[in-house]
Amino acid sequence: MPQSDPVGLQGAALVDLERYPIEQCGPARDAVLAGLRQALADGGCAVLKGFVRPVHLPALIAECERVRGAGHRNCNRTNAYFTQDRPELPSTHPLRRFYDRSNAFIAADQFGADSAIRAIYEWPAFAPFIQEALQETAFHRYGDPLADVIVNMAEAGNGFPWHFDTNNYTVTLAIQNAEGGGDFEYSPGLRTPTDENYAGVERVLDGDPALIRQLVLAPGDLQIFRGRYSLHRVTPLHGLRPRYVADLQLCRTPRYDRQSRAHPPALRAGPAHPPRAGRAARPRGGVTNLRRATLRREPRHIAADGLEALVCGVTYSSRL
Repeated sequence: MPQSDPVGLQGAALVDLERYPIEQCGPARDAVLAGLRQALADGGCAVLKGFVRPVHLPALIAECERVRGAGHRNCNRTNAYFTQDRPELPSTHPLRRFYDRSNAFIAADQFGADSAIRAIYEWPAFAPFIQEALQETAFHRYGDPLADVIVNMAEAGNGFPWHFDTNNYTVTLAIQNAEGGGDFEYSPGLRTPTDENYAGVERVLDGDPALIRQLVLAPGDLQIFRGRYSLHRVTPLHGLRPRYVADLQLCRTPRYDRQSRAHPPALRAGPAHPPRAGRAARPRGGVTNLRRATLRREPRHIAADGLEALVCGVTYSSRL
């Protein structure tokens, strides 16, 4: 696949192309794709270990460190479905079990043309390869200038409790791990398009080890995860070193459609984020108004063909 733009060339230089020759059509590339597809079919989770070459990780970490002060921090309590309490249900029901959630998001406008993270995302070979791994018919980079490439930052005490994503897929790059904690745990295929399986969800929330898998992601690993049907969490972090994970947003259509998206908590409104009808964005102290998005809908059975979100339906809760 020819490379012509400087960002694309830089992105190719960051990746271990000997292990993952995703630019070159042939048996080696086909074997990598086959492994990803099998892993996704078996457990909804596929990882390319050491996707980014170790020599380049310090640059990615330094990039995150430079902009960590711009992170939008958020702390609240949520259930696995991001819905309101249902007091008419038993206290042990998954819809009634709420947990502390805390983390921070560094918006995409902090990662400009000189960003190594953005270089991987905009590398011309990257999105088509992910598209083939997921076996989707259409894939594009996301058109939201605040959310096409974001970094999830978590510090000591932060974590993300058990939840289902509102999108079908996430594509994330581990950049730096905390000194302790921050483990990725998941229960693959716990619900289906026709069965919420609340009994199974309750077992996971109670800590049933028979239903829980643990995945250790090292800096440089690229993960593709189907989180709409798989319950998952990130365990609380320990130590002074923050955890950085880049969220690389891909979608079926390149345009930004606010009505179909769930925004990260407290991301700034920008020129590509028009206010809702009848409501104007109000500056606060000379800074553009912060917007909070909270999902209020009740969980519903997901249509078998309900791929409206795909990777495009960003769940800013899930940047794992």
